[in-house]
Amino acid sequence: MSLAAAPSKCCTVGSLHEGTPTGTEFKVGKYDAYLATPAPEKAHKDAAILYLPDVISIWQNSKLMADQFAASGYLCLIIDLFNGDPLALNRPDDFDFMGWLTKGSTGNNPHTKEAVDPIVEVAIKYLKEEKGIKKLGAAGYCFGAKYVARHFPEISVGYFAHPSFVDEDELAGFKGPISIAAAETDEIFPAENRHKAEQILAKGGYPYQINLYSQTEHGFSIRCDPSKKTAKFAKEQAFLQAVTWFDTWLL
Repeated sequence: MSLAAAPSKCCTVGSLHEGTPTGTEFKVGKYDAYLATPAPEKAHKDAAILYLPDVISIWQNSKLMADQFAASGYLCLIIDLFNGDPLALNRPDDFDFMGWLTKGSTGNNPHTKEAVDPIVEVAIKYLKEEKGIKKLGAAGYCFGAKYVARHFPEISVGYFAHPSFVDEDELAGFKGPISIAAAETDEIFPAENRHKAEQILAKGGYPYQINLYSQTEHGFSIRCDPSKKTAKFAKEQAFLQAVTWFDTWLL
């Protein structure tokens, strides 16, 4: 049983954030990637964050978020989970989201777990074998949250922001600390599903946290309008939530 309701337009709606990304764009295997590297004097030895993005993938806002993780001492890698087929910001109302999810834009590039899991595995292998990472946490935004849950124990500490498509057995199967930043209004992760997630995590017996941010909607932590005070506050606090969680349980 899934903890997410059917996807809606809110999966791609949002604002472009200001700033100049400072990381490196490159390929991990054949997949697009972005690496944000902390200053040597601030770097947490042998620790990294795998950033598993929303459906817009590697873009201005996600790069800036990865840079923030690096400023907090974490090597941070974003991997394109969509094999070169991410969505653009603010798709039209009639966009066939489920068609894109199951078949991709070309009809032969699906974005199902069978297609996405190997991409995550390539990213984990890169961090552990080429970067020498021994303590790996992951931050999953919207779509990406599912793949944090699916890759325990390689990922040992998890953070979700307004998760999409996470199944109950996937959440229960993550045998480590998990933190969730939830939106007050979220058609994909509504209150009843959030409460079910609480029950699953409580039963699991591992450290967990679910923070609910008022006057927010799905996608707030990465795509909010920062000119709105409540939205800006929630975005910033959700990021601090993630960093505090990793500082506590990953290091």
